[in-house]
Amino acid sequence: MPTHLPELDAEALYADLARQIAAALGATEQLALVGIHSGGAWLAERLAKELQIEDRLGFIDVSFYRDDYAEKGLHAEVKPTQIPFEVEGATILLVDDVLYTGRTTRAAINELFDYGRPARILLAALVDRGGRELPVAPDFVAATLALDTAQTLTLQQGADGALSLTVIHA
Repeated sequence: MPTHLPELDAEALYADLARQIAAALGATEQLALVGIHSGGAWLAERLAKELQIEDRLGFIDVSFYRDDYAEKGLHAEVKPTQIPFEVEGATILLVDDVLYTGRTTRAAINELFDYGRPARILLAALVDRGGRELPVAPDFVAATLALDTAQTLTLQQGADGALSLTVIHA
């Protein structure tokens, strides 16, 4: 049963996250953005436009890099990873929608290293829901929220590009 939490206005959270990132990083020459499919990719696209670094925007699908691949299987829509810039020596801002166990972040970092050795990887998440299983922490986060393990927080993008967050109870 989906629930919309009024205190989790995805658009307001995005605006806060974008302000944090712009203030700390701006459009530095070596900054590149990599969005994790799918919610992180939506956020990264918007950030790249605002920071005017669309030529250093990539997308990553970590499906084959997850350590629980055998347990979870593949999503119905595996998207191709697209990294159209030089990873070697770049400062990469890895963007995800919801940070939970840290396993997606670990998988994304492993995949990034297949493309080269970045100088630095930073992590931005719209929401940190806690429950970490790995020592991963966001450098930028718009909200921290505690959810029950039976709940899932999902970011959606409407046809108009507007973002919304929904809690799904298992």
